[in-house]
Amino acid sequence: MEFGGRYRVEAGREAVWQALNDADVLKACIPGCKRIEWVAEGGLEIEVAVNLGIVHPTFTGDLTLSDVEPAQRYRLTGRGRGGLLGKAQAFADITLSDCDAATLLVFDATGGASGQLVKLGKAVIGNSAQKIIDGFFERFGAAMGADVTPLPSAGR
Repeated sequence: MEFGGRYRVEAGREAVWQALNDADVLKACIPGCKRIEWVAEGGLEIEVAVNLGIVHPTFTGDLTLSDVEPAQRYRLTGRGRGGLLGKAQAFADITLSDCDAATLLVFDATGGASGQLVKLGKAVIGNSAQKIIDGFFERFGAAMGADVTPLPSAGR
């Protein structure tokens, strides 16, 4: 499954970068986030309650940053465990670039699931994932005190 988006953030690239790497900001932005903390350089642990429509599992997982170019880009790898429901994993490339006096943030992700999650169907999981992403960026702007505007997809 592929999902993502393009967002104009009315803040400088360095400020956006700092917010993307602040555990307190992330916790405020991730719907259902119960806990997120840095456990190593480039590594976080997370616990998130997810609404998948008919079920509401809590996932624990690990987030790893790689290919980091400060204030420009990184790859985020997430692996979640949902107990009896199975596992989910996703890879997201986040890039930041200057856009006038603002920052263009591009988020491109690919994810998948195993176990009982697969039985829910790709449409339910994909829609839930996209809602989480959209909700994240709405909250991200509020947490930063900056307007965030979704932009049309380029090439999708």
